[in-house]
Formats: sequence, C-alpha cells, structure tokens
Amino acid sequence: MGAAKYMEEHEAFVFELDDVLYPVKDFHLQVYYLFASFLEYTEQLDASAIVLFMKETYEQDGERAVLDKTFAAFGIADKYRENFALLNKTAKLPLKLLMFEPVLKFMQDLVVERKTIYLLVGGDPEQQLNKIRQIEWNGLEQYIRVFFKEEITRNPDHDSLARFITAHKLSPAAILVVGKAESDQHMAAEQGIKFLTVNKLLLS
Repeated sequence: MGAAKYMEEHEAFVFELDDVLYPVKDFHLQVYYLFASFLEYTEQLDASAIVLFMKETYEQDGERAVLDKTFAAFGIADKYRENFALLNKTAKLPLKLLMFEPVLKFMQDLVVERKTIYLLVGGDPEQQLNKIRQIEWNGLEQYIRVFFKEEITRNPDHDSLARFITAHKLSPAAILVVGKAESDQHMAAEQGIKFLTVNKLLLS
C-alpha cells in the first residue's frame, strides 16, 4: 500500500521515536563519543580506543552490554557510571539526529494533507524529550504533538495506546500507528487499530 492510500484511509497518525523516526544508533554513538572524551580529559584514557570498543560492542552485543564491558575492558572506576547515566539522559549532541528520509517525506506529505500527527513515545520521558529536541525536523516540529507513554499509564507497554485514544477521543478506525516494537503492534491490534511497520516505509 502506498503512502497516498494510507492518507486516504486515516486522519491521525501515531509514531514512535527510536528506530522509527531516526536510527537510535546515531544517538548512542554520539553519547559514547562524549563519554570517551570526558574520560580522556579526566583519566587520560585513549578516547579513540574507547569509542571504537563501545561501537563494536554495541553492534555485536547490543546497547545493554556496552557499559559493563567497556568499564571492565578499560578498568574504568564505577563512580563514572553516574556520569554516563547523566550524559545518556541529557547530553547536548555534537550533531543533529537525522530522520530516515522516507519517514521524513511521509510526514511532510501528512502535513500537506492536513493530517494529525502524534508522537507516542516510550522510555524515560526526560531522555526521550532530549532526543526529540535534537532531531533535525525540517520544520515539522510545529505540526507534531508529543506524548509520553510513561506519563499516561503505569503499564506503558500494555495500555498506553488505549488510554491515549480515549483521552483524545480518537476513533480507532481513523488511526494508523507507525512503529517497530512488537508491543506497539499488539496494543494496536487489541484496539482494532491498523499498524504499519516502519520497515515498509523505509523499503518503499
């Protein structure tokens, strides 16, 4: 189904954030760079070696493995975990986060067609808001309404979508959810809402 068909059938479009609007890897790698630079300044460690190790660990083992393996490999003191946590939540990134080009084009078309665009974002609200502020929106930001699952319900992966559509008096038939996570797909199915995996946009 082409983008025009989605716009014919739906009035409101609900997007997730990470790996839906932009590649979250771009955020993590910039945080790793900032953290490594901090360690080079405070502990005279080799920032380039740390960044390379963190990048390779991220790509091979995933985000959750990065910190423990990096601290062990370079003998980094545990006191610096707090510094990393703060950076990960509030860092001012060196470069803007760039949206996936097909997603950007799709959202621009939605604006032209006067559709309603929401972000319904999972994860820590402070961290996610920091990411949102550092995305290169190309003027789209004025047309998007942002909501955080954690602020809607205590069970964000189970009933945040249901509570969201009830609060905003949205008709399930009028909504298209664009996401990636299985939990979002399940929530949409439970509410009778159509779900579009972002990969279909990226491959179109």
